[in-house]
Amino acid sequence: MSKRRKKPIRILVSKLGLDGHDRGAFVICRALSDAGMEVIYSGLFCTPEQVTKIAIDEDVNVLAMSLLNGAHLRLFPKVKFLLEKQGAKDIFVIGGGIIPQKDKEVLEKQGIHGNFGPGTSLDYIIKYIRENCKQ
Repeated sequence: MSKRRKKPIRILVSKLGLDGHDRGAFVICRALSDAGMEVIYSGLFCTPEQVTKIAIDEDVNVLAMSLLNGAHLRLFPKVKFLLEKQGAKDIFVIGGGIIPQKDKEVLEKQGIHGNFGPGTSLDYIIKYIRENCKQ
C-alpha cells in the first residue's frame, strides 16, 4: 500500500492598504516556504476586495494579513467579512504587525487569529499555523 502524501498548506501572505513596509512579509514568506508550505504573496497596497479574490482564486488554506500602519481594526475584519460573504469560511485567517494587545483581543473575537507582533519567533508562527489550519 502506498502512503497518501499530505498536500502542503497553501498560504496567502498579504499587505493591505497603504502599508508599504514589506520586509517582514518577505521574511515570513521565506520561512513558510522553507517549512514546506506553498506561499503566495499579494504584493503591496492591496484592497480587502483584492485580497479576498486572491485567497479564493488561489484556493488557500490560510490567509495571513500584515499591517504596520494601524488600520488593522478596519481592514482585517473587512477581509474576514468578505471571505464569509463569498462562502470562504473555511480559510483560516491570521494577522500580524503592530497590533496593541487590546486590539488583538478584538480581532480574535472577529475570527482573525494569531495577530503576531514584531519579534515573534518564526518557528512559533509555523507551529501555530500547522496546529490550527484545517486542510
